[in-house]
Amino acid sequence: MTPPQTPAQTGPRVLSTVAELRAALAGAGRVGLVPTMGYLHEGHAALIRQAQAECDLVVVSVFVNPKQFGPGEDLARYPRDLARDLGVAGEAGADLLFHPDAAEMYPDGHATTVTVAGVSGPPEGASRPGHFDGVATVVLKLLNIVRPQRAYFGEKDWQQLAVVRRMVRDLDVPTLIVGVPTLREASGLALSSRNSYLTPEQRGRAAVLSRALRAVQARAAAGERNTARLRQAGLDVLAADPEVSVDYLVVVDGDMRERAHVDDGPMTRVLVAARMYGVRLIDNLPLWDVTP
Repeated sequence: MTPPQTPAQTGPRVLSTVAELRAALAGAGRVGLVPTMGYLHEGHAALIRQAQAECDLVVVSVFVNPKQFGPGEDLARYPRDLARDLGVAGEAGADLLFHPDAAEMYPDGHATTVTVAGVSGPPEGASRPGHFDGVATVVLKLLNIVRPQRAYFGEKDWQQLAVVRRMVRDLDVPTLIVGVPTLREASGLALSSRNSYLTPEQRGRAAVLSRALRAVQARAAAGERNTARLRQAGLDVLAADPEVSVDYLVVVDGDMRERAHVDDGPMTRVLVAARMYGVRLIDNLPLWDVTP
């Protein structure tokens, strides 16, 4: 049930059922949705602030979606802290926080899964089979529940953003998908809820991922267009740290395809996934952005 609201309570109103949320949205103007799995940090706050600046009402969803976790992944230990989420969301300007349980999102008899072909394959889809089916399914449900004019996603999960954009385009969903640039710690490490698994020292070491991406950018800026040699520039950086176990480092075009030679298109991106200290981390950068 929805927690009672008291005069002393601050922050967004918490709703736990679809019916409650739809009632709260009745008559709203331009609605912005920020879908999250909770344990909010400054990266999520940036999404909420942009939504607040562009919309009349902002909904933040907090739902650890079981359908996007595979066997042996960290569903059970994924960090959860609703009080923290309310504080971050409220300070950033959210109006409503939708916090359903799994039975509300996937009631008995739920049998539909959304698959987005092509962009949901490698690299991440090859490492986590079925992951993007779970992402697409829950995002489409949230878009249908909230019916926002805009929905905000972080660019850190670049392939996820590509999957959502393709799904919305292909299914004629009337929501503008807004990508928000990745925020980083001072070391360069991309902000992520999974960073909470690392000690401060380990987070500093994990910035090697962003340094590897910058090495690829620098090689491209120097004129290299051969994808294999670009990849090697990043892999050489990662190989220098014995704590890094590389899953992939790839250069892809806007359709998530690897080619023998890159073009100069603005959607060309370099992506990395690796394990450090038992934690799987991902990051990406546009190939042509060489700002320090």
